[in-house]
Formats: sequence, C-alpha cells, structure tokens
Amino acid sequence: MKIVVFNDFKVGVVRASSVVDITDVISDIPHIRPDQLVNGLIEHFDQYKGKIEQKVASSQGVPLNSVLLRSPLPKPPKLVCMAVNYMEDGTRSEPAPINAFLKSPTSVIGDGDTVELTVDNPTVVENEAELGLVIGKRASKVKAENWREYVFGYVNFIDVSSRGLGAPGMDNFFPTKSQYTSAPIGPWLVTADEIPDPQNIQVRFWVNGDLKQNYNTNDMGHKIPRVVEWTSYITTLLPGDVIAAGTNHWGLGPLHDGDFIEMETEGLGRLRLKVKDIRQRQWVRETHRERQAKGLPAQAPRIQ
Repeated sequence: MKIVVFNDFKVGVVRASSVVDITDVISDIPHIRPDQLVNGLIEHFDQYKGKIEQKVASSQGVPLNSVLLRSPLPKPPKLVCMAVNYMEDGTRSEPAPINAFLKSPTSVIGDGDTVELTVDNPTVVENEAELGLVIGKRASKVKAENWREYVFGYVNFIDVSSRGLGAPGMDNFFPTKSQYTSAPIGPWLVTADEIPDPQNIQVRFWVNGDLKQNYNTNDMGHKIPRVVEWTSYITTLLPGDVIAAGTNHWGLGPLHDGDFIEMETEGLGRLRLKVKDIRQRQWVRETHRERQAKGLPAQAPRIQ
C-alpha cells in the first residue's frame, strides 16, 4: 500500500494513477495535527487495514497529478540518521564504527517542495539520497532477528548536508544536518509488504537530469537488522519514527540555486524537488568520485 498526505493534509492511498481519500475511514484516530493522524494510522494500521482496502476498492479516487502531495510523514517523532554506513563500492576494508545522529523533524518537506540553502557559510551543501525505514510500533532493545516486526514501511529520504558549519574542532551534526528544508521525504510511504528485500534495492539521485548517485542497499556496512537493533538499544523508537540507513558517498556533490533534483529508490516512487539559494553561490560541479579520480579532496570548493 502506498500512503500519501495531500492537499490540506488529507490522508490517501495511491492506486495506479489515482489517489483515494481515506481520511474519513481513519478520522476516529485521536489527533489534533495531521502528523498525529498519520503516526496514529501507522501505530493502529492492523485495525484499519481492512476498512482502508474496502474504501480503496470501492472508490474511483482523483487523478494523482491533480493533487498537491505533502510529505507522507509531515512530522516524524524522530529522524535517526546512520552515519558513514556504506562500504563505498568495496573501497572500505571494513565497516566504519556504527554511529548515527538526530535530524530535526521540522526540517521535513515533501514532493514538489523547495530545498532552501542556508544563508550561513557552509563549505558546501550536498545531497545524500538514502533509504528510510519507518517504524511501526514502539521498539526498545529489539533483537536483530526480529527487526521486521518493527518496520512498517519505507520512504525515499534525502539528507541535505550543509558542511562545515558550527564550532571548529567539534562534532557539528546539528548545524550541518538540521537546517530548514533539509529532510525531503516522499512522494509516498510504502508498506513493508511491497518491498520484500529492502537490503537489495537500487537508490538513484539526479541533478538536472544527470544521474549522480546510483548504488544498491546491499552495500550497507551495518545491515538493516543491526541498524534497528542498535538504534532501539539506545533510544525507544516510536510509530512514525524514521531511520535513514545512510548513503554511498561517491555520488555526493554540491547543490545550486535553480537545480531540479530527483530521488528514486526501487519500489518507492520518485521524489522531485527544486533548490533555491538566495545568495546565488556556486561550487565546482564535481562528485566525490570525480574529484578522487583527479586526486583532489572529496568536497567541491566554492568558486563564487
């Protein structure tokens, strides 16, 4: 099932090229804000699944291209992002020590929205296309072999990273990772039954139609079972939380004003966004892979 949030934060299900509004079916889930309704649906999905399927089967819906899609997770309780979690196409001899950071839930935007580059002075702002795991129920100290019991579904997730901000000599994940509009999610949330093997799907990212990232999730250093186990031992995960599983860094590169960016993880649809930079900054248009091939530092320098 592909779950969307659209227009004035109605909740719907995508069927072929249409959207069926299911808001009336789930309206008795206690909520004040739209994010609480979505998170409540995730938590109580088994109770509503049959009613939702009946509504979808009996309704014509409206054309998908006629609605304004929002993020399917307007405000996740937590965004846990794995750090340096790929083997980089075999160029690492062993996984980096397992690590993660928290990204602000208020940085979330959806399909068709605009990534607004910070007005501060990062050394570069880069894309990181990632598979997002959506937690389905309260999870604490989960054993690795039981991870599937706690994953409700999957989303496209982009970790927009403003490098070089914060105090020198400190671990500066907060200013680097939690800038406004730095967590695009969408276009929909796909339930786990539609993705039988999330550890073997392709992740792609384009800038102005040029393919920049193209990697498989089988390149993860710490696999999904370990990721769920480790994060749930540190913090209690809640329904609607997202664990971003990390990225392969070879295709990372700078984002510029006017860019049109797209991300598509196999089976999860295509997330499309615009980029805006009111300061009109420019960086060298090279990926980490292209720069390493020239013997240069991975991150592209600013040129104006």
